[in-house]
Formats: sequence, structure tokens, C-alpha cells
Amino acid sequence: MTANEAAHEGATVLVVEDEESIADVLAIALRYHRFQVMIAGTVREALTLAERTRPDAALLDVMLPDGDGRALGRELRARRPDLALVFVTARDAPAEIVGALGFGDDYITKPFNIDEVVARLRAVLRRTRTADVLPQRPPLRYGDLELDETTYSVHRAGRTVELTPTEYALLRFLVRNGGRIVPKEQLLRHVWQYEHTPPESTVVETYVSYLRRKLDTLGPPVITTRRGVGYGLA
Repeated sequence: MTANEAAHEGATVLVVEDEESIADVLAIALRYHRFQVMIAGTVREALTLAERTRPDAALLDVMLPDGDGRALGRELRARRPDLALVFVTARDAPAEIVGALGFGDDYITKPFNIDEVVARLRAVLRRTRTADVLPQRPPLRYGDLELDETTYSVHRAGRTVELTPTEYALLRFLVRNGGRIVPKEQLLRHVWQYEHTPPESTVVETYVSYLRRKLDTLGPPVITTRRGVGYGLA
């Protein structure tokens, strides 16, 4: 078994997709790659399944017959903060993507490549499930930031900062690199596990803005931008 497979071994994925053909393709591929899969075609079905089985990840269509997949994602995340959320959408406008990433961990646009779906889901689960297997470690510190790598908790100036798993993974990578400017391409490889950088991707910029919004209310700006290069910590 590879390291990638071990990272999600036994993980249960809730697939919420109202188009049966797409749901079937996703289920077959995910089961082939050793995921446990549940399928729901509506918001109501998804909430019932999630309550009964507590999945590790949810793969959510944005447009569902009885509601919005993003609202469903908020509800699922409120019930279980460590749930990995990946949105699948036919909409690729920046506003739609930013809206989904505001509380989710990744997004995939239709039509999609099934291998990409599996790879992206594995990457998200590596970020969200690592805390279950990490031994006790001393906190990471940079200035007034403190990151606990066992509990995934973050504090700034002694105050708790609530971050999503992806926000945490991005901040941790910046902290581990100290004051060095980290190129955007390197962040995409190490945080999002992108093997090939999508030239139009704005996911790094989006998540940096989320981190700034949460961290800068507790002190001076902590993330710096080197335009055209990348990001680092002040």
C-alpha cells in the first residue's frame, strides 16, 4: 500500500450528486481506490446519512434539487468541524469558487477527470486526518503565533483562531518556512498536492485572504506578499 492509500484507508466518503450517472461513476472509482462510499441525491438524504454514519469526507454537488450544496456543506461542517469538504460544480466563475472555498477545503469543476477527483480527495484527507496519527509534538511558534500539530489548534497572542483544515495546512507551511518567501507554485504542490500547477488557479490567493481576515484582527498583519513570487510571514 502506498503512503497516499494509507492516508485514506478506511475513510468514508459521502457523495451528494443528483445525476445518477455521475454518482455511479464517482462511487465505482472511489470504491476501486478503497474508499467506503455512501450516495445521496438530495440535501435531506445527505443530512440523514451524515447523522447516521459520520463520514470522513463529503463530495458535494453545488446545485441540488432541494437546496444549495454550499448550504449543505455549512450544515455538515457545523455538525462535524473536522469533516473534509470538496465541492463539485459546473460553475467556474471566481465568485462561485470563492464562495465555496470560504468554508470548504477544495473544489472541482465539471466536467472532471476521475483521477483528479481521487487525487484531490486524498490530498484533503491527508490534511484533515493527519492529526489522528501524529505523535505528540511541541507546538510550532513564529512570533505570537502558536500551532499545535497534534490537535490542529492555532493561537495568536494567546487567543484561539478557528481555521479550516486547509487554512491550517497553509499557515503551518508558512510557519515552517519562517520568514522565507514561499513561491505560489510550491504552496500548490505542498499544501494542495497539485502535481501540475493550474495556470488560472487563484486558490492560494483566496486562502491567504481568509487567513489574513482571521489573523489580522488579533494583531499586526502577519502574512506578506511578494508580488509575482509568493507569500511569507512578516
